Amino acid sequence: MLLNDDFLLATPLARKLYHDHAEHMPIIDYHCHLDPQQICEDKRFDDLTRLWICDEGAGDHYKWRLMRANGVPERLITGDGEPYDKFLAYVHTMERAYGNPLYEWSHLELRRAFGIDLTICGKNAAEIWERANARIAEPDFSARGLMRLFDVHCVCTTDDPVSDLSWHRKMRQSAGAAMVLPTFRPDGLMGIDKPTFSEYLEQLSSAAGLEVATWDAIKEAASGRVGYFHAQGCRLADHGMNSFRFAWADDSGLQRIVDNALCGKTLSHEDVDAYQTALTLHLMGEYERRGWALQLHMNCLRNANSAGYMSVGADAGFDSCGDQAGFVSELASLLDAANGEGALPKTILYSLDESQWMGLATLMQSFQGGCRQKLQLGCAWWFHDAFDGIRKQLSVFAQESLLGNFTGMLTDSRSFLSYPRHEYFRRVLCGLLAEWAEQGRVPDDEECLGKLVEDISYNNARSYFGFDLNR
Repeated sequence: MLLNDDFLLATPLARKLYHDHAEHMPIIDYHCHLDPQQICEDKRFDDLTRLWICDEGAGDHYKWRLMRANGVPERLITGDGEPYDKFLAYVHTMERAYGNPLYEWSHLELRRAFGIDLTICGKNAAEIWERANARIAEPDFSARGLMRLFDVHCVCTTDDPVSDLSWHRKMRQSAGAAMVLPTFRPDGLMGIDKPTFSEYLEQLSSAAGLEVATWDAIKEAASGRVGYFHAQGCRLADHGMNSFRFAWADDSGLQRIVDNALCGKTLSHEDVDAYQTALTLHLMGEYERRGWALQLHMNCLRNANSAGYMSVGADAGFDSCGDQAGFVSELASLLDAANGEGALPKTILYSLDESQWMGLATLMQSFQGGCRQKLQLGCAWWFHDAFDGIRKQLSVFAQESLLGNFTGMLTDSRSFLSYPRHEYFRRVLCGLLAEWAEQGRVPDDEECLGKLVEDISYNNARSYFGFDLNR
C-alpha cells in the first residue's frame, strides 16, 4: 500500500524506533514563514486549493515549480483560475511526480490532516476534493486547529527588525495555544545596495525611536531592535548569506559607505561587503550576549527567472541552489573575527550547495566550546529536504560531529499543512539508525537509539534554543 504505516521503515528496529519513540514526539518548528496574523486570528480556509496550493497570490511555491514543469498555465497556479481547476492541475502534476518529495508529502498531508488515504490521481480527484472540503468546513479545522492536530508546541516565524510584532504580542495573551515566537531577519538592514535602503532606514528610525542616518545610529538602532525582539520572546536570528564576502573597514570608512548609500551613489562590491561584514559582526555580538542562536542560510540563487519575478514576485518558485566559490573560507574569516571578539553566538549553518557540507561541518568543529554543540550543520534545507538529502546531511553531521546533539527538522514553509515533513524526516532518521545497527556500526539497542531519536526530534531543540514550554 502506498505510504502505509511503515513506509521508509524497512526493518523491525526502524519500525520500533519510529512508532515507539519518534511518532509521539511533539513538534518544534523553529524556522518557518507562516503569517503570525493568520495564526493569531485562527485563519479558516475556503477550500483545499486555497489551503494547499495558492490563496491570494501566496502559497506553496514547491508545488508551483512542479506545476510549471508540467505545462500548467500561470492562471491555474497563482492566477485567477477557478479553485477546482487549479486543484485538478495539481492532481495531474502529481501523476507524473513519482520520486519527488512532494508526491510523498502531499499524500501525507491528505492522510494526516484529512484522513484521506486515496492515491492522488484523476480518477480520485472529485472524491478527494469533496472529502477535503467537508473536513475544512468543520469547526476545528483552522490555523490553530491544524497546529493542535500535529501537536505543535512552538513555531518561530520570520520577522523584519522594523516589525512592531503586534500579532505576537496578542498571541502571548492567548491561553492554550502553541508558542509562536518571532525570529530576527535583517535582510532590509543588510540591503545597503538596494534602492529602497534609504526608505528602510526611515522605517527603522520610526521603529527604534531615533534618527538613523549614520553608521553609529544604525548599530544603535539594530541593537535596540534586538532588545525589543528579545523582550517578545525571540531567541533566534536568521541571516540570508547568498553572496557574502568578508571585508574589513574602520568606522570612518563605514560612515563614508553609509553616506554614499543615502546620497544614492552606486556602491562598489567592496563597500557592500565591508558594510555587511561589520553589521553582521555587530549583530552577532548582540545575539551572543542574549544567548540567541544565529541561523545562516547560504548559497541560494534568488529570482533566476527575471521575467517570472517581475510577473509573479519573490518567493514564487524562481530560486535555485547557488554555488559561491570560496564561501567556506569567507565564512571562516567571519567566525574567527566574531570568536576573537567574544561575539560568536550559537550558530546553525545551512547551505543549498551540498558540496560545501563537508567544509561547513569541519569548519564548525574549529569553533565548538562553551555549550553543547555550539555550532551545528543545519538540516537538509529546501531543495535537499528529501530522502537522499536528509540521509546525506545526517551522515555528514554524524561523521564530523555529534549527531546526538542535532536540533532536527524544520518546515521552512508558508503552509499550515507542512508539518508532515517532520514525520518524513523522523522516518528517514529511524531508518538510517536502524541500518547502521544492522551493519554493526551502532548498538542494536532500542532504548539507546530511541532516546537519541527523541532528542533529535524534539528535546535538543527545546534545550538548545532555551524555549520555556510549560505544557
